[in-house]
Amino acid sequence: MLQFQKNIKRMFENLSDRLDRSFKLLKGQGKITEINIAETLKDIRRALLDADVNFKIAKKFTDDVKQKALGQQVLTAVKPGQLMVKIVKDELAALMGGTFTDINVKGSPSVILMSGLQGSGKTTFSGKLANMLKTKKGKQPLLVACDVYRPAAIEQLKILGEQITVPVYSEDGNMDPVKIAKAALKEAKSKGYDVVIVDTAGRLAVDEQMMKEIAAIKKAVDPGEILFVVDSMTGQDAVNTAKEFNETLNFDGVVLTKLDGDTRGGAALSIRAVVEKPIKFVGTGEKVDAIDVFHPDRMAERILGMGDIVSLVEKAQEQFDEEESRKLQKKLAKNTFNFDDFLKQIKQIKKMGNLKDVVSMIPGMGKAMKNMDLDDDAFKHIEAIIYSMTRAEREDPALINGSRRKRIATGSGTNIQEVNRLLKQFSETRKMMKMVSQGKNVQRMMSGLQQQGRKY
Repeated sequence: MLQFQKNIKRMFENLSDRLDRSFKLLKGQGKITEINIAETLKDIRRALLDADVNFKIAKKFTDDVKQKALGQQVLTAVKPGQLMVKIVKDELAALMGGTFTDINVKGSPSVILMSGLQGSGKTTFSGKLANMLKTKKGKQPLLVACDVYRPAAIEQLKILGEQITVPVYSEDGNMDPVKIAKAALKEAKSKGYDVVIVDTAGRLAVDEQMMKEIAAIKKAVDPGEILFVVDSMTGQDAVNTAKEFNETLNFDGVVLTKLDGDTRGGAALSIRAVVEKPIKFVGTGEKVDAIDVFHPDRMAERILGMGDIVSLVEKAQEQFDEEESRKLQKKLAKNTFNFDDFLKQIKQIKKMGNLKDVVSMIPGMGKAMKNMDLDDDAFKHIEAIIYSMTRAEREDPALINGSRRKRIATGSGTNIQEVNRLLKQFSETRKMMKMVSQGKNVQRMMSGLQQQGRKY
């Protein structure tokens, strides 16, 4: 899976902070009234507008929140601000689609048609989607190069195909994308590919020729899924473009790309309401695994700083190796957990994505981590120290005396104090892990590793 949404966190960070301040404006007890939520609603609307949300959508959003909030009795254990957070969270999720909508990969083969403007990230996303369907759903995809106007796009798709070991169908010299798409479909049927992903040409702006061409491709291959790929950095222009494409193609879902850029998030909050089509995926980088399924409810919680524990668990499960877990459990029981095992656990956590973003999924940790310098290199000093140990020292840390510590510090470019700190933390972690049940080992271990990462 992708390096988890540092991008999305950054994208919504300003909106999250503004909403948090808005809730603090809410005073009073007992019941929510027009008087005690007036300033809060005004600030929420400003926060949405600052995030580049369409004005009509921002107004309707705050009107809906107001309607649901007015007159609600505040329980003794709940403050008015807390109740408003719950209402706003539900409305944010509804604004972005309410529930997760899966991609349709039914058919023999299933055809997925990619659409969007030039530079929106269609080609890159086509490769990411093929990789995801192959690795996560066991599909055998075929990528189809129908952007005949840009040789670089065809070459880019071929390179992506090589990276993920997925075949790419193209026809040198053929400038008819409709014929290429038809031939690719025939190829897929004859060779047993069960998903065909058609990468189409874009233009710098919506034009009649482009619309006619992609409509002809749609008619020729009869796709079960049409995805509109949009650059989230274009703000409200993205929403307007989506509307025009939808009128021609009646697409099934939206893909937001480039969420790792400097964008305010308004497109994500507006596009669903305008075209009434779900956001299905988000692309968050150039790597082939930088793709996330979009969950409106989870995104709403993250915007409001509630964390995303479900996605955290899913990420952990993706890196979970049952056989390795059994071996680890035996070592814990015998108290033989060593630095080689420690390195394996660090690698598993690093595979889950950017450490700061992984930790921010834990409820309440997002704001706490906001100003902390905890990036992908958080473990580099720990790894350098361990790699400077001999095999015998990794297997039996008790061998590491004063002279060995000095040698390890020199070899790792650190100092003796850092080596001593790691040895002490490792000893405490090993004791802790031996005491807890297998079901808690991963959680405790992750917590221990995160604490060590912060100190380096």
